[in-house]
Amino acid sequence: MENFIRNVDAFSKAIGHCFGWTVLVLTAGTCYEVFMRYVMNDPTSWAFDMSYMFYGALFLMSGAYALAADAHVRGDFIYRKWKPENQAKVDLVLYFIFYFPGVLALVFSGWSYGMESMRISEVSVNSPVGVPVWPLKMIIPLAGLTLLLQGAAEVCRCLVTIRDKKWPSRGDDVVELEVALQEQYGNKKESASS
Repeated sequence: MENFIRNVDAFSKAIGHCFGWTVLVLTAGTCYEVFMRYVMNDPTSWAFDMSYMFYGALFLMSGAYALAADAHVRGDFIYRKWKPENQAKVDLVLYFIFYFPGVLALVFSGWSYGMESMRISEVSVNSPVGVPVWPLKMIIPLAGLTLLLQGAAEVCRCLVTIRDKKWPSRGDDVVELEVALQEQYGNKKESASS
């Protein structure tokens, strides 16, 4: 079970990092649009469509990565005081009551929505260029599948926690600057007192 969790976490991390590169494309496209609009007085006809399509893809495909990294917002003022096995039991129940029905709806509804969009070769109504939007809509069921897979890993993580009475490691990845500085400062402080 731990191997399954690690493999799915690694897959979600890879997908999240891959789609994270869209931030650079968004930044470059926005800078180009600003330059063309305000310096050259010749705005592009594709920049708005590009921005919402890339941001939509980034948002959709980063969900499983955020779940793998335990980065979703949680109102845990009570939850965090519980023992890990109690947290895992509550999480397990909530995954089956709320998470999986929502994700399955995303997969099945997204599939029919994306297929219909592809069938009619749907284009954006926001620009005269007619940028195709069906590729973005086909990402919806794909994002649902990645969330479904990561949800299965989270259920396994809950079962391991109930068994072992502690949460398994989520691995190392990007660390917030504040946390990194606190760890670095704490390590220097400990070594100075030794």
